[in-house]
Amino acid sequence: MAGLLDKRVWIVSGKGGVGKSTIAAALALRSARAGRRTLVCEINTQERISRLLGHEPVGPEVTKLEDNLWAVDVRPQEAMREYALMVLRFETLYKTVFENKVVRYFLRFIPSLQELVLLGKILYHAQEKRPDGKPLWDTLVMDAPATGHAITFLRVPQVLLQTLPPGPMTREALKMRDILEDPAVTAAVLVSLPEELPVNETLELHAALRDQVKVRTHAAVLNAAFLERFTEDDLEALVDQPELLRVARSHHDRTAQTVLSEMKLERNLHVPVYQVPRIFTPDFDRSAIEQVMGHLEPLVTGKAGA
Repeated sequence: MAGLLDKRVWIVSGKGGVGKSTIAAALALRSARAGRRTLVCEINTQERISRLLGHEPVGPEVTKLEDNLWAVDVRPQEAMREYALMVLRFETLYKTVFENKVVRYFLRFIPSLQELVLLGKILYHAQEKRPDGKPLWDTLVMDAPATGHAITFLRVPQVLLQTLPPGPMTREALKMRDILEDPAVTAAVLVSLPEELPVNETLELHAALRDQVKVRTHAAVLNAAFLERFTEDDLEALVDQPELLRVARSHHDRTAQTVLSEMKLERNLHVPVYQVPRIFTPDFDRSAIEQVMGHLEPLVTGKAGA
């Protein structure tokens, strides 16, 4: 299977708490290491990715973190101005309309407006060009909202096309939809844990992306997986040491749950599932992200055992 390096827009999503920001950070770092100009986007949240990579928060401005790697936290207020200027083109018109207190009050009640400007700004970056006409960003990693909100967020272009008359906004919505639906450009990476609820939500997210958003799931990541360390023979050998047996049995049971979770994901998603082992460390920092990145190598390159 082709690796993520064959795509330009990588959407990382999953149930809250499964570690999708960790996976997004590791993928962005690996893309940068491949020599690709990479922009990783967090969306209106308390920044985690820059800190995971050992840097200070970057805020709403695109900021370089290190070689080939930039980051931005896309926030509604700043995105509103930037995206409106992208669409309206004239700053005086923006100030007349969007900086009018009365207009700003009513803007709050327009359905999906916040999602529109956030997604619009991100996908605007996906369309930016260099002087030679090539894309400014070789890779754009989107740390998307958690499961339910992700669908609402990514469906904005379709909602606008269904509800608004032809005009500048629908033209922008059409561009956004085309980027999201193009499997040659965009790939979704779904992050789960080896537990029943996260696995079930991953399957629901996959179905919603396929049926409602038309975004293709490229692969799944089973994060915090437990690898086999104790066989049945090992457990029998510890029968006279109850405390050690308890710990070993707990790990053995979680390993079995990891295997079952991986099988369920593969059987229902029909895409590769990559395991990232649970990392036991008091401080989950840059070194931990480097470890995660190593486990994601086959996902990025498409080469088994790379």
